[in-house]
Amino acid sequence: MTEHAALLDIAREAVAKATEIVRSRPSFSVSAKGDRDLVTDVDTAVEDALRAFLAAETPEIGILGEERGRSGDGGGRWWALDPIDGTANFARGIPLCGISLALVDGEHSTVAAITLPYLGVTYTAARGEGAFANGKRVGASTATEMSDAMIAVGDFAIGELAEEKNRARLTLLSDLGARAQKIRMLGTAAIDLAWVADGKLDAALILSNNPWDTMAGVLLVREAGGAVVDRDGSEHTVGSAATIAVGAGLRKEIVDALDRAYGVVR
Repeated sequence: MTEHAALLDIAREAVAKATEIVRSRPSFSVSAKGDRDLVTDVDTAVEDALRAFLAAETPEIGILGEERGRSGDGGGRWWALDPIDGTANFARGIPLCGISLALVDGEHSTVAAITLPYLGVTYTAARGEGAFANGKRVGASTATEMSDAMIAVGDFAIGELAEEKNRARLTLLSDLGARAQKIRMLGTAAIDLAWVADGKLDAALILSNNPWDTMAGVLLVREAGGAVVDRDGSEHTVGSAATIAVGAGLRKEIVDALDRAYGVVR
């Protein structure tokens, strides 16, 4: 077994453990951790359990989690974990949420697992091996016409500079809304990216790049034959400002729309 295959097995087991925790907690507490930003005690329970599991299985690899921050050295390799992506959905009983886990090596992810605990699907990928949903290979959209495209857009910005950031988002929504088949705002980057990999969405525009939100989905999309770029169209890395995932046939149209929204002239 290759190292990536062994690490993928560990990632798969980790998100399975997370699903058990999520589905075994019929009640939970909700608290605010920032401006209109929520956390539940299930988020922290999942992260604590997966941190302990990953530290035991891969002590040589660091961990970055949304709720507890960074631990371990890892020498440039680290797990990026979002214990529940889509917490606001989860807290309201909306089943669109996921557990996202990626192994990041340098600037890119090499192993990914995203599980959707209420939809019964686990997406997995290892670099160079393809992307899978419950063990079945998936492929990104081959659409080439914007009028055929269903596009997910990430949440509006909150906190500092939100008004300025959202001005560009509104321009982008107006542009795409006039030309795309449908626009969706699902409230979870993990599902946005997994569904681009699965061909259910033709593009996902996440105008931020928290590694715990995005790095698993980035690998899934790439292994499914899609493209993932930064806001300016350059190749996406862990340090990118945005995460733009798209079937290859619509890459130029999506980047052009972003340029218009942000007033970029090339």
